[in-house]
Amino acid sequence: MLSKVLIANRGEIAVRVIRTCQELGVATVAVYSDLDRDALHVRIADEAYALGGQTAAESYLNTEKILEIIRQSGADGVHPGYGFFSENADFARAVTDAGVTWIGPPPEAIEVMGDKISSRLAAQRAEVAGVPGTTEVIQDASEVVAFGEANGWPIAIKAAYGGGGRGMRVVQSAAEAAGALESAQREAEKAFGRSESYMERYLTWPRHVEVQVFVDSHGNGVYLGTRDCSAQRRHQKLIEEAPAPNIPEETLKAMGESAVQVALACGYRNAGTVEFIFQEGDFFFLEMNTRLQVEHPVTEQVAGMDLVALQLRVASGEPLGFSQEDVTLTGHAFEVRVNAEDPAGGKFLPSPGPVTRFRKPDGYGVRTDAGYDEGDVVSQFYDNLVAKIIVWGPDRETARRRMLRALRETEIEGVATTIPADIAIMEHPDFINVTHSTNWVETKLDLSGVSGPAPAPAPEGDPLVQRDVDVEVNGKRFKVSMWVPESAPVAAGGGAKKPARPRPAGGAGAAAAGSGQIAVPMQGTIVKVLVAVGDTVDVGQPVTVLEAMKMENNITSDVAGTVKEIKVGPGDSVGAGDVVVVIGAD
Repeated sequence: MLSKVLIANRGEIAVRVIRTCQELGVATVAVYSDLDRDALHVRIADEAYALGGQTAAESYLNTEKILEIIRQSGADGVHPGYGFFSENADFARAVTDAGVTWIGPPPEAIEVMGDKISSRLAAQRAEVAGVPGTTEVIQDASEVVAFGEANGWPIAIKAAYGGGGRGMRVVQSAAEAAGALESAQREAEKAFGRSESYMERYLTWPRHVEVQVFVDSHGNGVYLGTRDCSAQRRHQKLIEEAPAPNIPEETLKAMGESAVQVALACGYRNAGTVEFIFQEGDFFFLEMNTRLQVEHPVTEQVAGMDLVALQLRVASGEPLGFSQEDVTLTGHAFEVRVNAEDPAGGKFLPSPGPVTRFRKPDGYGVRTDAGYDEGDVVSQFYDNLVAKIIVWGPDRETARRRMLRALRETEIEGVATTIPADIAIMEHPDFINVTHSTNWVETKLDLSGVSGPAPAPAPEGDPLVQRDVDVEVNGKRFKVSMWVPESAPVAAGGGAKKPARPRPAGGAGAAAAGSGQIAVPMQGTIVKVLVAVGDTVDVGQPVTVLEAMKMENNITSDVAGTVKEIKVGPGDSVGAGDVVVVIGAD
């Protein structure tokens, strides 16, 4: 077994990996950006080292700095979590070249399956059918138009080196092709460091079903059941469950066997997820994620296995220790992703800021995997996942009711969250009867009137308190004690915690409806200005593109009129309520 593992990630998944390592007696090393100096994963790790920088590119995607910390800390294993470097073959190869164990698949398998185009080819070689699409990188928007005209609209443009819905755009017509391709490539570049895209037929009412696979270095491969991840917005998952409901057992078995076929065909090892699209009784290979998935806890709940512990054993060269016949699934599990987003009637607006209160649910069959605690700040620069609530029940309906109880028991203040939308989904007859699809939330679910609560006021008073404070010496973290004002911006390693700053005023309602003072509803960065002074615009027409929490958001006009003033440019940082464009009504 490995002796010291560096977790090249942050947030919930870093906390998740650290906890299993500690249970196994494996020392843990955290890394952190300037903004994550006081983050939960940093506080609970055995050691923590500074990466510097704020954005992902400056910190968690800084290859040389992470390699330097691996050497400095003496870590003999690296767990990439999900996102960031988890599907980056070059980084995995750099780790293994340094003589350190990569807790994931071989770089060669990442290259085959991490590239969604080559993964489609690999599935074809394994005789597993995929969604009709291309196996070449898109060079020009005219190719998108030609594919749509030949295969029918809509089609999906997808990031060749990504996942999680980042860099994906659904194109409904030829007129949208150029803008959608540019937007997809821009988002993919920022999320994954590569902009290459491909396209495939976009099925109109599918379910998203995936299979958890594990392969050891001794040639043993198994699948640990299925998960349904069809409740999505912006092609990103909100709710997952295991096993996939209302699908015949023989079909689930065929999916599982196909998934193992694909994994073995590319020389895979460790944990992986093979994703399928299921529609009208047929299933098609979609892609393979060469990492641990966000939704892995629902598999853990029904399979009775710690998948991170299994990853560590396989990475250490141990055999799985069980066969497919030994895999038994019991009951049903749900996972709800609690994201820092205001449902805002279905708009799902990012909501960065301080978490002023966090009361986690409890009780039989309930688990919470969180990356934040009270006093922590959810930054605009990273993914907006605050926590995952996971429940188990002996059957789907019991688990569903248990999740609703857990969601209502959860209290989060300071940032808006997706919990009100999650409750609406889980109470809806379509979800109960499993007649929903990946498009259902955005096309059928009525979320009008569903929004997050107002932010809580900041605490008052400023007495002196003793704090255990984390400091850095030559980039390594140490703990010291000191007396400071209670409101001082110092992280607490124990005892009282720093009060969080109040959330900035403003938001979606900062400018009056129909005023022509076009304001952004959240903190973020302007990536594109879509209009010029003198242009005429219609109500609802996008005027700028705002990036917040790794998502692009169109900021639209609230009046029809003429652009009088543009107050921002690409790259500018803005706060909630800032006016970016002024439009004079006609």
